[in-house]
Amino acid sequence: MVSLNERTRQSWLPLFVLGVGMSMIIIDATIVNVAVPAIMADLSLSATDVEWVNSIYSLTFAALLVPLSRTGDAHGRRRMFASGLVVFLVASVLAAMAGSGALLIGARVLQGVGASMVVPMTLAVINALYVGPRRTIAFAVWGSVIGGMAALGPLLGGWLVTGHGWRWAFWVNLPIGLLVLLGTLKVPESKDPDARGWDVPGVLLSVIGTSALVFGLIEGQRYGWFAPAEGHSISPIPFAFALAALALTAFTLVERARARARAGRPVILDLSLLAIPSFRYGCLTAMIVTLGEFGMILVLPLFLQSAMAFTAFEAGLVIASLALGTFLAGGMVPKLRLTPRLIVRLGLALEAVGAIAVGLSVSPSLGHWTLVPWLVVYGVGVGFASAQLPNLTLAQVPPRQSGVASGLQSAIRQLGAAIGIAVLGSVLVTGLGSAMADRLPADPALGKAVRDSAGAAVAMIKDPVRHAAAVAAAADATRRVTVFTGIVLFGGVGLTLLLPDTGVGRREEE
Repeated sequence: MVSLNERTRQSWLPLFVLGVGMSMIIIDATIVNVAVPAIMADLSLSATDVEWVNSIYSLTFAALLVPLSRTGDAHGRRRMFASGLVVFLVASVLAAMAGSGALLIGARVLQGVGASMVVPMTLAVINALYVGPRRTIAFAVWGSVIGGMAALGPLLGGWLVTGHGWRWAFWVNLPIGLLVLLGTLKVPESKDPDARGWDVPGVLLSVIGTSALVFGLIEGQRYGWFAPAEGHSISPIPFAFALAALALTAFTLVERARARARAGRPVILDLSLLAIPSFRYGCLTAMIVTLGEFGMILVLPLFLQSAMAFTAFEAGLVIASLALGTFLAGGMVPKLRLTPRLIVRLGLALEAVGAIAVGLSVSPSLGHWTLVPWLVVYGVGVGFASAQLPNLTLAQVPPRQSGVASGLQSAIRQLGAAIGIAVLGSVLVTGLGSAMADRLPADPALGKAVRDSAGAAVAMIKDPVRHAAAVAAAADATRRVTVFTGIVLFGGVGLTLLLPDTGVGRREEE
């Protein structure tokens, strides 16, 4: 039988297959944002329907990452990856053919299930398959895919929606996914021989707790964090957070009790993983990185299209410069004679500098190319941080636990995305409200419309004076969000001081 290390030396084909599969998932998550106006018009969706088209995907994805990752450890990571692709492709076909909002939302739920099967398995297979210098290259490619494809999604989405219609945002997955599915035949199988049985209480508590937490974070701005928002008689958000706290506390107690049981009862999450310093602090840093990424991708397309009158394609081109920086970093990482910890620290510092520079460059007279150099800097930072952070986080995790560790890391990244949407969305809306009140104090109704639409209403203002004031207010709010993002990322730089230097980048291939 051919050993794992011998298979590693034979080909980079498994990494290519995993990377393309991951690309499809990441791009699809961002393409839909660009397609929303066309979807609303074609299916006559309400604002509530549209919000659920996006949030239900994130909710399902986050809730199932940990239990499905453990299932992959037990029954085979390649098998789980391939099964997830099939589920995602079926869901994409259903979404492309959807004739109503309800059918589209149902298809997005199924897409979330497929994505939660695919994403953690890519990390788990890479962690189990590649060692030594190849490991550094493999994680550099994975990090470039994560950061770069998230930025390319709006560009591809703008092109597809403008030229072919919103349904192609889903149809495009079919040929790509089928090729990746064929390529999985070349991906070696791996699993945890000690994974056995089912942890039903753990699955139920983890799904309930994660779902309630992510729901509260995503929908807090809409329903009201503590008191009901305007138009709602009651806010479910405090109840969601209370349920999340109870379920996740119970989950922790149940998993500890099962792990201590005399027979060693099966658990879906081995909490001993959190005792590994590189894993614990790596996950916290990953949350900061994801929060920062969503800071940019959340506010810049809104500002460029609504306030600066860029087309979806033009806005996508600007954001694509972030992807350019990410891909450049992916090629640079293997050549840097630095430890993974220093690469992550350098990446976060570049992200912070890029975010603050973008914020300081935002103005009502913004040109098409003004932000591009700083977005490239930011993208290089994303590439450095995203490329080596998983490498560092999983370096001390036993290969047999790669699946559940990857799933937990992915769940924490998704939690970071939800926190980013919640916190930075609140900063944006609050900034729009105060800026509009300062610039147009005599027109509170217009200020409310701009604030409630997160700036989208700016494009519909016809009066030149009011429009100029609204554009300036949108610039102020966007600046506030991006500078705040940079400050948070500098906090992430400080967090890297807690990361141990595992030396994974210096080890010789075994």
